[in-house]
Amino acid sequence: MGRYCLIGHPLGHSLSPQIHQRLFALEGLQEEYTLESFPPDQLPVKLPLLRQMNGFNITIPYKQEIIPFLEGLDESARLYGAVNTVARRGNRLVGYNTDCSGFLRTMSTHGVSLRTTVCVVGAGGVGRMFAIECARQGAQVTIAVRKPSLHKALSLSQEILEKTGGTAQAAEIETLNQPFGLLINATPVGMFPKTGVSPVSKELLAQVDTVFDCVYNPQYTQLLMDAKELGKKALGGMDMLVWQAAVAHEIWHDSTFTQEEINRIIRETQALLEQMEAAHE
Repeated sequence: MGRYCLIGHPLGHSLSPQIHQRLFALEGLQEEYTLESFPPDQLPVKLPLLRQMNGFNITIPYKQEIIPFLEGLDESARLYGAVNTVARRGNRLVGYNTDCSGFLRTMSTHGVSLRTTVCVVGAGGVGRMFAIECARQGAQVTIAVRKPSLHKALSLSQEILEKTGGTAQAAEIETLNQPFGLLINATPVGMFPKTGVSPVSKELLAQVDTVFDCVYNPQYTQLLMDAKELGKKALGGMDMLVWQAAVAHEIWHDSTFTQEEINRIIRETQALLEQMEAAHE
């Protein structure tokens, strides 16, 4: 039996074990998938445990911190400067970024074009990926952050210009007052348990065509509810969560999954999340 896990801190009520077990079942495999939550200063201490795994996934706050401990990086991880999936290749740990594939497959499934004006809220690990990939796809990107993080957004906008030749600019969220074809929330604002808040104002949302929130718990964040109230196309993070997990299995086992198989897991995971939300009401 192979051993796999998710590392992060805190992990809370993660849906990853259920998703990966469903994917293992589709592959005809019986593998172990656990949650490994530990504080950031314990990452070096946990390396022996991680090296015993056949593969593992990574979430906040380790997507960049794990890189110095790996023996190799796939082009996806080098490009976005973040790792969310690691495969063991012999004695080597190789890092990949499947968030991008999960994002692109989600956008494609819902018919959302990236060749538009895109506002990415947040300049952290996943925000970097969204911004770089949207620029690669031909978007005019604005990276919106709070004032204390403006230097990060400016640095990322310059990196995007150098890496893609695309258009990217940095801005303070509070000063934004312009239309966007797509707005992406790449921050944890609105995530359980701190629900009921949105990273942007309704005034800005009124000028947006489509909203994508990478937060998946709760299923309907305040941002998505505000967008729906304004009649906007609003997509949550569940599709991306399942797709990025599926791509990890493609890397680990060279597997393939149909759209219907993934849709079934998305529906099942959404139902599980609704049960979890009801239990906390």
